[in-house]
Amino acid sequence: MKVGFIGAGEMAKAIISGLLKANQVSGSDIYLHSAHAASYEPFAKSKGLIPVDSNKEVANNADYVVLAVNPQYAPEVLQEIKKELAGKVLISIVGGMSIQRLEELTDQTMPILRVLPNVNVEITAGMSAVHANSQLTEAQTKEAVGLFEAIGSVSWQPEDKFSVFSALAGSAPAFVAYFIDAMSRAGVKYGLSKAVATEIASKVVEGSAQLVSESGETPMDIVDAVSSPGGSTVRGLLAMEEAGFMTSVIKCIDATIGQDKTVD
Repeated sequence: MKVGFIGAGEMAKAIISGLLKANQVSGSDIYLHSAHAASYEPFAKSKGLIPVDSNKEVANNADYVVLAVNPQYAPEVLQEIKKELAGKVLISIVGGMSIQRLEELTDQTMPILRVLPNVNVEITAGMSAVHANSQLTEAQTKEAVGLFEAIGSVSWQPEDKFSVFSALAGSAPAFVAYFIDAMSRAGVKYGLSKAVATEIASKVVEGSAQLVSESGETPMDIVDAVSSPGGSTVRGLLAMEEAGFMTSVIKCIDATIGQDKTVD
């Protein structure tokens, strides 16, 4: 399988790094081009990829073409490679651009998979929303979606839920990292070094997330199990609620969804 990337931003690099880490695709089967050589040639060299000189060359060589450019540049790029996309599969990670719009910019018979990954794909622990058009065959779907299954979990979603997914999965790594940093600063307040406190907080979040995923219990079941009557955990939880913890989290998601606009 030959995979081409048009665009070499942080998300494209995260996906590529994850695919290589998972041994899903070899570097010699990944073609890469971006508008500026400085943004992709050193990365391509370090990862053993094939840097090429144009978007058309990416599309010519790849079976699966990953469009990873900013939304405002997508129409121009797709117009440029429209002929070269014949017989290929287009995988779009362009934020806010619907499959209908992608079909209008390419061809109504173009097989398209729209993907919204998060940055954790870099360490094969990602979460990606996917949606396909009817032109994608079963075999193409298996291969295209398989790329993202190799670097994390995949959630099939209707496109009108992508903005919700974006807030919960796309932006949330920043929110969780912010929570970890707050926990570690509390540790520093009571005498731990920042490095030690950060390691403790990050490992606790990692393990707690795994427990929620694998236990079959709800998050609140775990909260109740840890909260002994009259204990320190209950006092901490009540202090968080007094400060508006749950409300602030929901407001955070509300604000994030509110900024997710579909590109027409």
